This record gives sequence, structure tokens and C-alpha cells, in this order.
Amino acid sequence: MNETFWIIFFSAILTYLTRIAGHMVMSRFERINPRVEAGLNAVPAAVLTTLVAPSILSAGPAEFAALLIAGLVSLRGGLMTMFLTGAATLIILRYFLA
Repeated sequence: MNETFWIIFFSAILTYLTRIAGHMVMSRFERINPRVEAGLNAVPAAVLTTLVAPSILSAGPAEFAALLIAGLVSLRGGLMTMFLTGAATLIILRYFLA
């Protein structure tokens, strides 16, 4: 087997172990401190920010418009609506502006 297979295989195993280790550690506690819970609730927003922030710095007009529209939709709509609207806007604008 080639080197790429082993990289993917071991990456998958390490990802699984990291996720299961977090679950096992948290399941040992009966109650979670409210500060810890607040921190864990902030993780998805932090991850999303790290994914979006580099794109903002190198964004063109299509990306900036999609981000703006997704931000406006997020004020009234749900998370999935925001993602779908932003993605659809980006796809349409890239098609017409490119």
C-alpha cells in the first residue's frame, strides 16, 4: 500500500481517538461546571471563525457578498438556512462574476 493510504488511515485513527477521548473524559463527571459548559458551547463558533477569517482577508467581491448575505440571514434564520444561503450566494456570484 502506498504512503497516502497510511497517512489517511492514521489520521482517521487519531481523529477518532481524539473525539472519543473527549467524550470519555466528559462522561466521568456528573455535573459540568457552567464555565466549562460555556466554553464548550463556544467551540463551534471559534472553529467557524478560524475557517472563515482567512477567506475574508483574501476574498473577492463574490465571497464578501456571500459573507454579508449569510450574516444578514443569520440574524433571522437558523444555522442551516445561513449556511445554505451563503453557499448558494457564493456559487451564483462566482458563476456570474467569473
